[in-house]
Amino acid sequence: MNNNNKPLFSEFPPVTTEQWMERVTADLKGADFEKKLVWKNLNGIKIQPCYNSENNITQLKNTGENSQSLVNYRTVAVCCSETGNDLAKKAIEEGLNGIIFQIINNVKVEELLKDIDLNTVTVSFELYNNTLKFTKELVEFAKNKDLKGYINTSLISSYVTTGNFDDNKIEITAELIKLTADFPNFKALTISGTEFLDSGANQVQEIAYTLNALVFLTEKLKEKGVAVQDVFNNLNFLLAIGLEYFVEIGKFRAFNNLLTEIAAKYNVSDFSKILTAKTSIWSKSITDAETNLLRCTTEAMSAILGNVDGVLIDPYDKEFKSASDFSNRIAGNITTILREESYFGKVSNPVDGSYYIEEVSTKIAEKALELFKAIEAKGGFFKAFENETIQQQIAEIRLQKLKLISQRRIAMVGVNKYPNLMETVEANLLSKGSVDNTKVLTPRRASLEIEAMRRVTEEIVATTNVRPIVQLASYGNLTMRKSRAAFAYDFIGVSGFDIQQEETFENAEHAATETAKSDAHVVVICSSDQDYDETALNFIKSFRALNTNKVLLLAGAPKNMDELTEAGLDGVVNMKTDVIVTLTSIQDKVQKTLKS
Repeated sequence: MNNNNKPLFSEFPPVTTEQWMERVTADLKGADFEKKLVWKNLNGIKIQPCYNSENNITQLKNTGENSQSLVNYRTVAVCCSETGNDLAKKAIEEGLNGIIFQIINNVKVEELLKDIDLNTVTVSFELYNNTLKFTKELVEFAKNKDLKGYINTSLISSYVTTGNFDDNKIEITAELIKLTADFPNFKALTISGTEFLDSGANQVQEIAYTLNALVFLTEKLKEKGVAVQDVFNNLNFLLAIGLEYFVEIGKFRAFNNLLTEIAAKYNVSDFSKILTAKTSIWSKSITDAETNLLRCTTEAMSAILGNVDGVLIDPYDKEFKSASDFSNRIAGNITTILREESYFGKVSNPVDGSYYIEEVSTKIAEKALELFKAIEAKGGFFKAFENETIQQQIAEIRLQKLKLISQRRIAMVGVNKYPNLMETVEANLLSKGSVDNTKVLTPRRASLEIEAMRRVTEEIVATTNVRPIVQLASYGNLTMRKSRAAFAYDFIGVSGFDIQQEETFENAEHAATETAKSDAHVVVICSSDQDYDETALNFIKSFRALNTNKVLLLAGAPKNMDELTEAGLDGVVNMKTDVIVTLTSIQDKVQKTLKS
């Protein structure tokens, strides 16, 4: 019998949702299904652990098209025309097909764009001064060419980060729309939502507030005599990309869907816009900075699969120094590899029909539309920002995120989990912590508070010439002591202390005696719950009889915590321990010991 045409997995009988739930319920052994297996993220949506053909999934319409001509951007800071031109041509030689020129001073367009083929290279401009003069020179230079790209005058970015809205920029934008009318692929109005996500907002908020800003600017431009159709034909949206891979895919698809709905309310059925995605500041780190490359890669993947038109990837070291040639080149290579070797952008809408992604996209769109309408009902974007409604809503989500990071329930490699213990970081590169201004948005890294704690360690080392040593003292049950030593190694490693490899002792008494006399500044007891019940109290008493200065911790969650604390235990490290609170407390005691 020829089995070549036999359907794949045909020997396995189909399993219904009911059968699957019966098995899962039995395996959970009474645990709550909702709490254990249903993912509730900070957008307020619930994601089920399993989808099949029995699920009725709503497939969103107008989610965009996977870009077949994906633009791979690099930012070029222009100090003068010649230097800007050289940097742009170098980027093009390295495979990038899009340049974003950041222009503060007066430059000559002809010199800036010399030998750059505008028919094949997308050129965009962040303009801070002399916007109209520059644009007039640009359209004159680009005659008979297929000018592609956008102008960004920071209309929304500047407002939300300073609190000052420049009405003069509305008049400038109206004039820009007229000047660039002959270039349908060049957009005169950029609306940025990156500041929302980078200030701690969730994806629903980023979409809703960006679309609220669109309505606000559309009404402003209508007052200047600009037709709504012209507004929508000149739109470039700049959105940040977060770390939640599938949710970010859904975010971009949901944004395209809702944008079409809003256009329809203005009786605009057909329009041309650009959607540009930028890797987020929020997700980046200074410690173990090379990990930013991995973050940038997954962020770029989710944006491309979400149907963006262009991607801007920041260099991995941008957060703590001027980007080098190497980091710029690597950043550009990420999108090039995804596009050319992984075929991202070459397959038509590969995520369409995926139950999981369709469900995420639909729920994000529903939540974003609900928030969008709520802001409009309260007077719209400008009023909601002026009375700090938007800032307060973002602050609420930001605090939730930071709490989850501090509790290590959101993992950030190299920041709150899996630290690079071979790495040393200069104290002046690390943050002193966040200073929040409730009136405006401040784009920031999520790691600032943990960085501030790490900074204290580096300052201790600089002041005392001693890097605090942590000793992991294990005894008893082999499996549990290994597990808890590994956990403590990872947990306390975030502090920047010198974490020594686990040291095994014959018994608790021997461990207490030896560690009390060692050179370590911090000792962590690592064993099983049973061993703790039998020996932890005696360990602490024996240890404190010999040494009262060292920090003594226990890896686990003992039942008799009050008794152990009274005997001299300084604290515990376990899955529920807050990393910032615990490590800051350890640092304080170590500092006092070193000073004395």
